[in-house]
Parts: sequence; structure tokens; C-alpha cells
Amino acid sequence: MSTHNEALRPTELEARAAWRPRVWLYLLLPLVVLAAMVWLFLAKGELLVGKPPIPPDALLKIDFERLAFRPGEIVATVRNTGPEVATIAQVTVNDALWQFAVSPATTLARMQRANVTIPYPWDAGDPVEVKLITDNGLAFKHKVDIAAETPQPSLRTLGAFALLGIYVGVIPVYLGFLWFPFLRRVQERWFHFFLSLTAGLLLFLGVDALKEALEIAGKLPGVFKGVGLVLIGVSAGLLGLMAIGGRTTAHPESGGSDRARLSLAYMIAAGIGLHNLGEGLAIGAAYALGNVALGTFLIVGFTIHNTTEGFGVVAPVARDRVGLTHLAAMG
Repeated sequence: MSTHNEALRPTELEARAAWRPRVWLYLLLPLVVLAAMVWLFLAKGELLVGKPPIPPDALLKIDFERLAFRPGEIVATVRNTGPEVATIAQVTVNDALWQFAVSPATTLARMQRANVTIPYPWDAGDPVEVKLITDNGLAFKHKVDIAAETPQPSLRTLGAFALLGIYVGVIPVYLGFLWFPFLRRVQERWFHFFLSLTAGLLLFLGVDALKEALEIAGKLPGVFKGVGLVLIGVSAGLLGLMAIGGRTTAHPESGGSDRARLSLAYMIAAGIGLHNLGEGLAIGAAYALGNVALGTFLIVGFTIHNTTEGFGVVAPVARDRVGLTHLAAMG
């Protein structure tokens, strides 16, 4: 009986080997047909279902991406986010027709960006409303409540933000290291309490930043799907932090050499450094969008939070003797 079964085994293996390509074929066939249907609709949609009546204001849409104020002129950065070609015919500033120049051209293809330069003697502190009128009479406008000269990138600005980054992301971590002698002597339950306090503060900042991000996403042109971008960013950030945490969080309580625990502390410091990069991007984005109140709030919040990050860095070596050189390097 066993001999008969052994004789059948090569045939079964051959059948399984022959079945595998068909399994992949059955898996990919619906996807290929679906892709073909999508391509056919995009390429020949009007021939298949006809062209539905669409009002002109749905075919043309110009979005303002930025309004920069320079001495004696206004520069509007705009993008054609509609499905049809758009031509800028006139420009008004505060309801008055004004001269303008468009670079690269007044006619914009779909998703094309252009700079509209308007020689206008604006006054600091006054409201300014810029309106673009297309060749078929549609108007798109953008208003600034308080006009002010747009800051230009410079070494001084770079230095100021670099000092701000040191103030928010470097000095607080070293301040957290000052609790290292306390952590060597505190009971374990209090140690976990301070770590939980750190997590709670970060959670609060994350919820507030998410609320602000969704509000800003609502102001983006619809073609960019701002809410989707926020969700992608949040998901990528969480998954990235989880991946880093999975690789850097071993089990220091399970034993191991002093060198292993010191290496773990260095890895946690590197992970927190990458995490702090995101904090810097949040602060810089807030200032770039002109939201000074949000930027100040994030600076204060991240400064307090980063002070408690010192707990996480020195936690694996809290019961070991660590030199100042290692603490300085980890910070």
C-alpha cells in the first residue's frame, strides 16, 4: 500500500506545480480586466457614455497657493486645478483693474502653476484682495487681512530657526538627563509613572496637531485630497515609529551585558532623534503658513515633552554606571 502511495507522489507534485501558474492567473485576471476598463473609460469615455452637460464653473478652477508681498509689488502663485485649460485675462486688486504679468504664460494647462506679478503700491497693515478673471468671465480671488512683506530666506533666518531647534530639541533632552541620578534611585512604579506622563503629553500634542492639520487640509485645492494626505502622513508616521520601536525596544529587564543595554540606549536616542525631526517640521510648517500662535504652542509643548524624553533614553542604563561622554553623545 505504501509503495502505491509513493508511486503517486511524483504525479501529485507535478499537478501542484502545474496548478501554481493558474492560481496566479486567476488572481491577476480580475485586476487586469479592471485596469483595462479604467484605461478605456479615461481614453474613450465620451464615446462610451457620451459627454454629460457640465457648467463652465466646474470645468475651470484656479487656486491660489501663495500670495507674496514685496516692495511695490504682489506676486501670486496660482495653479490650474480644473480639468480644462484656463486663461487669465484680467487682474484686480481691491476691486480695481491692475496691470500684471504672468510667468510662464497666461494660458495654463491642467495642474500647471504660474506666478502672477502685480506692480501694486500696497501699504503694510491694510487688507488686500487679489482677483483673477478668466477669458470667459469667471473670477477667482484670495484675500489677505493684513498685508506684510514676505520674509526671504537668509543666513540670519536659517540661524534663527537653528537656534530655535536647539532650544526645542537639544537642550530639553539634556535637561531630562539631569534626572539620571534620580532614576537610579526611584522605585519602579514611579519610573513608569513618569514615562506614562511623557506619553500622555505627546498624545495631547498629537491630537491638537492633527486637528490643525485637518483644518489646513480643508484649505488645500480639492485635487490634492488634503485629508487623504494627512491620513497617509499619520499612518506612515505611526507605522514608522512602531517599526523603530520594535527594533530598538529589546528587553533590558531580561538581563544582558552593560554593553547591550548601552547599545539599546543609543538606538533609542537615534529613534527619538528621527521623531524630533517630525516635531521640527511641524513647527516650521506652522510658521511658514503664518500661524504664529500654533508655532508658539508647539514650541512650548515640544520643549516640555522633549525634557521628558531623557527618561526614555537613559531608561535602559538607569541601573548602570554611564560616563558623561556617553550621555553627551546620546543627547
